[in-house]
Amino acid sequence: MSSLRLLSCGLLGIFFTVAGIAHFASPETYLPLMPDYLPWHLPLIYLSGAAEIIGGLGLWIPKLRRAAGWWLIAVLLGVFPANIHMLVNHVPLAGRPVPEWILWARLPLQFLLIAWIWWASIRKTQGRNARA
Repeated sequence: MSSLRLLSCGLLGIFFTVAGIAHFASPETYLPLMPDYLPWHLPLIYLSGAAEIIGGLGLWIPKLRRAAGWWLIAVLLGVFPANIHMLVNHVPLAGRPVPEWILWARLPLQFLLIAWIWWASIRKTQGRNARA
């Protein structure tokens, strides 16, 4: 694995672990983000936080890195409806309104984050630099 991919896994691991911890430390921040059609808002917030922590830590463990990458991609796809909910309903974040352009920007940025996870943790290296 190249140094840049390893660094990316480290950074992504920190990002998702910290984000997951935030779900437990401040769940009230995430409650307004939950679409009304979903039941059990608080348990789902804790579940998504745990999923982010598991995936984030998994990126630091070479034998789990690939599985953690797929796991985090599934998590991001699973929470994507909340991003749409925020945009459509102009949901404030931490009690403050979010500019509409940021809500729009989050949608493609989430797919860029998915691509980054795939590149860093899942994509197989080809050529003479092919190493695990």
